[in-house]
Amino acid sequence: MRRLLILSCLAVLTACGGIRDDLNAAPEPLGTFRLGHNIAVVNEPVQGPFSRTVEDAAWQAAVTTAVNDRLGVERFEGAAFFHVGVAVEGYVLAQPGIPLVYSPKSVLIFSVNFFEDATQEKLNDEAIQLTVFEPCCTVPFLGSGFTRSAEEQMEGLAFNAARAIERTMRENGSWFGADDEVLPQDDTILEGNVLEDNPDLIAPAEIAPAEGT
Repeated sequence: MRRLLILSCLAVLTACGGIRDDLNAAPEPLGTFRLGHNIAVVNEPVQGPFSRTVEDAAWQAAVTTAVNDRLGVERFEGAAFFHVGVAVEGYVLAQPGIPLVYSPKSVLIFSVNFFEDATQEKLNDEAIQLTVFEPCCTVPFLGSGFTRSAEEQMEGLAFNAARAIERTMRENGSWFGADDEVLPQDDTILEGNVLEDNPDLIAPAEIAPAEGT
């Protein structure tokens, strides 16, 4: 069992490195997009079950930083300004569970809107609501409540939220003068509010591997 957990940790960390390193590569341009206002609103979001508690200001700082790191002028130097507004609506920062039996997952639920500076028009008809899980860096059968601090969980979720926002922008590239892209499914990013739509995804019962496997 110990050997299995060590191998699981190594596999997860290797896979995670590929996702977390993507900010080091120059992105494909997104039409004329250049980040204008980067606004994150956090006003007493719903705290899901099995969650650690953090201050609203900490979420605001984490999300603002992650969006700027991914969409800021260091990466996108288009000719027109667009504004991105994020509202944090709910979260779970997993507490330690019971190893091999019950490992709560961390999630962030938020909505995002896009605005064109020149016209002051909102580009999406309705707010786009998304749920993100931590980006693949959870050791199987343990969960991040055992392996990561609340600050590390928040950073990972904010990182993945910014990824989800960029994916949404690429899928709707025509908003920014680019082509709409078809992207492969990412199981760490879901549409809607998982706390309302499928809360069992947050705290599934884990089944321990059979002895000797």
